[in-house]
Amino acid sequence: MNMSFPTVTVLGVPFIKATNAQFLNQLYQDLKQHKNRFVVTANPEIVMYARDHHDYLNTVLTADYITPDGIGIIQGAKILKQPLPERVTGYDTMLALFKFANAHHLKVYLLGAKPEVIHAVLHKLTVEYPHLEIVGAHDGYFKDDSDILNTIHAKQPDLVFVATGFPKQEEWIARNRYLSDSVWMGVGGSFDVFAGAVKRAPKIFQTLHLEWFYRLLQEPSRYKRMLVLPKYLGLVKKEAKRN
Repeated sequence: MNMSFPTVTVLGVPFIKATNAQFLNQLYQDLKQHKNRFVVTANPEIVMYARDHHDYLNTVLTADYITPDGIGIIQGAKILKQPLPERVTGYDTMLALFKFANAHHLKVYLLGAKPEVIHAVLHKLTVEYPHLEIVGAHDGYFKDDSDILNTIHAKQPDLVFVATGFPKQEEWIARNRYLSDSVWMGVGGSFDVFAGAVKRAPKIFQTLHLEWFYRLLQEPSRYKRMLVLPKYLGLVKKEAKRN
């Protein structure tokens, strides 16, 4: 892990103690200096999965920055009496990096989502960020990634965004990040939100930290995944008592 920030460990996962502004500033410096960086944006679901899958935890621990993407992580840190300043979400970080890349004519590679979604993302990027250089893109449905890897190696993008969902995206990045000195970042469902295929929670839900509830209203089938949160908070409380 990169030592740019102090960390707060929640159930074995060390989260950076940084505001959005501090974190972005660090990433901008990394990009200017062509540093190889791996960013994991983790929520309670990822923390719980890492707890049950040791290989995945080891993969996550190779990241340079693990950000608290989810109010549950902020709550967990508070329970442990080691508060984190704020949520640092994958989606907002991705948008800020698009903006920075556009301003500095940086090269970007995109991997993930359905073919029609990645197509919509590419179209929107060319309209909204015309100076950003897209050096390649591929949907998340691939059996063989040799063409993807060859393109990344040949084009040396500054930014590589991977939206294939956890644990796949982090494992793929950890395996292939040696190919180029890029900022490599797993962004989950962010392409779907950016393309408009999935609606982001309205501002009021974000302010009240009820994005999870909005998503549950949109996709009731997610309720099983939501059950992870009370289990996670129970484990954090146990850990707090031990300490």
